[in-house]
Amino acid sequence: MAINREVSAMSVNKVRVVDSHTAGEPTRVVIEGGPNLGGGSVAKRLERFRADCDRFRSGIVNEPRGSDVLVGALLCQPHDASCAAGVIFFNNIGPIGMCGHGTIGLVVTLAHMDRIGVGTHRIETSVGIVTAKLHDHARVTVSNVQSYRFASGVKLDIPGYGEVIGDVAWGGNWFFLVEARGVAVSADNTAALTSFAIQVRRALNASGVRGADGAEIDHIEVFGAPSKAGAHSRNFVLCPGLAYDRSPCGTGTSAKLACLFADGKLQPGEVWRQESVIGTLFEASFTVDEKSRDRVLPHITGEAYITGESTLIFDDADPLRWGIDRQA
Repeated sequence: MAINREVSAMSVNKVRVVDSHTAGEPTRVVIEGGPNLGGGSVAKRLERFRADCDRFRSGIVNEPRGSDVLVGALLCQPHDASCAAGVIFFNNIGPIGMCGHGTIGLVVTLAHMDRIGVGTHRIETSVGIVTAKLHDHARVTVSNVQSYRFASGVKLDIPGYGEVIGDVAWGGNWFFLVEARGVAVSADNTAALTSFAIQVRRALNASGVRGADGAEIDHIEVFGAPSKAGAHSRNFVLCPGLAYDRSPCGTGTSAKLACLFADGKLQPGEVWRQESVIGTLFEASFTVDEKSRDRVLPHITGEAYITGESTLIFDDADPLRWGIDRQA
């Protein structure tokens, strides 16, 4: 039989991934076939990833292989030898700093790969080193980066809703936290919540409201009354790429803890149960940073489950091999 030389000459690249979900929010960990980003800290390698690997990012998480809600995690060697792993998180529009649900998913993935066991492990992220305690095959507590409220009582005029008042806080990403106004925080109301959150984000940008050092506030956290007994609040978090978080959002819950502490509504060690818009739960508490008494060190507990192992194929003949990128 004659060999089709055109077919045999095609370049086909393969990337191995492990998929999981944390409280409903998916994470895709790249375990083999990722780009070589050289040495240095994870923060420095993230900047190389941002500058040189955007097609790879899009191909991993965007359609047709992924979806807007999927968060990617590039597993890499840590620069700090005390860490079990390094990780670069990214979503449908670009890299992101810290990801709470993604860290829980990463730790469960590392255990699934027999890379770690039950116990406490250090993970190097682009915004600093976090610790994660694996309790069993699914349950993980992430001790996040230092979190704090940056501004309180920020007033915005939202068309169709009037004046809203919220807080700006850091939990590994920048958040604007605002109580739901005229819209219920529930799974059957995500379209209206998305519309409201988009308008809040536009108002922040138009008003020049920013985080520290002029950072863009790219996460909007809308909160309301919980639906489950024992929960304290229910939230809807709109992520930078306009997908909403199915989980209660680890960095968003960290920002919430910082605001509660600043208002004197939650004390160190007290448990806060944060419900997501789909009804899943994170348990959270904090300790006070001894060096910065106005800042907290959040501890976020949730569960992740492995949903699949696969090999992604990037065929040079495929015109959509790098995904359908909303930035293209």
